Amino acid sequence: MPDRDPIADLKRIGFLLEAAQEPGYRVRAFRTAAATLTRIGAEELVLRAASGGLRELPGVGEVTERTILESLRGEEPVYLRRLESTEGKPLAEGAAELRAALRGDCHAHTEASDGGATIREMADAAIELGHDYLAITDHSPRLTVANGLSADRLRAQLQEIAALNLQLGPFRLLTGIEVDINEDGSLDQDPELLAQLDVVVGSVHSALRSEERAMTVRMVTALANPNLDILGHCTGRMKTRKRNRPESAFDAELVFAAAARFDKAIEINSRPERLDPPKRLLRLAVEAGCRVSIDTDAHAPGQLFWLGNGCERAFLCGVTAPTVVNALTAHELLAWTASHGTWA
Repeated sequence: MPDRDPIADLKRIGFLLEAAQEPGYRVRAFRTAAATLTRIGAEELVLRAASGGLRELPGVGEVTERTILESLRGEEPVYLRRLESTEGKPLAEGAAELRAALRGDCHAHTEASDGGATIREMADAAIELGHDYLAITDHSPRLTVANGLSADRLRAQLQEIAALNLQLGPFRLLTGIEVDINEDGSLDQDPELLAQLDVVVGSVHSALRSEERAMTVRMVTALANPNLDILGHCTGRMKTRKRNRPESAFDAELVFAAAARFDKAIEINSRPERLDPPKRLLRLAVEAGCRVSIDTDAHAPGQLFWLGNGCERAFLCGVTAPTVVNALTAHELLAWTASHGTWA
């Protein structure tokens, strides 16, 4: 056996989950797996791990299997490391550390679509907040209710951003869009134009009550598209009295697995009426190894301050700064988005 003890690691995870008041089913999953390993003994454990037979054991699933294998290799399991990093740390402190790591915001709107300020006004507010960059992501044509930008209007905006960047350095405005994900999973803008943008956030704004399978296929298809970088407010829910909308139904495990497979980010939307994804789904995204983008979805300069909302949720769900794409420098962020390539 290696220096690490998989049973002890599983029990420790269960303890930390319980201390953090996580749901009981999550705690039981790790304790059940620990009990199973105790019952079979060290020799059979090593044999099953070598043969790929851990998942045949009762109570061992994908996450606990990964934890066991990491422990057997002598590594501190990623799941345990995330929990240890937040243990005993006050929410305000942990969220503040995440907020301090952020260098910009990848989702913001202007008066060109449904925002209330000019690009320059949004940029000035971002600079005041200490951002290194801000992505301008106005809506795409299909969302007529939000005055979505046609291809020609988007091209004109790119020219305006280029001119502003000559004045604003070292701060940088990033070109972008919040593009609608159509029912077939395609993106609502000219692919060649999307490929020119720095950051593409893709969101579902229509047919939000589609059945689960259709919505899952829709999201996975979009995530496979190399022009998409970030999946925006994935459940589409609204949480206020005036705007109360239930979550869209989709297979979160499949969607987050696709995001991890294609190295795309799941947005943590910081708008108070959205706070999307819900914490139970954000934890699934973290467990799946997804990158995240903590964004404000700001429609006015003062709303850029809302990053703290997302950082609180991120901290509670075990998000760490290295997995947050807007904790990257502008150069690193653009290298990541460029790595998604284009359709062959």
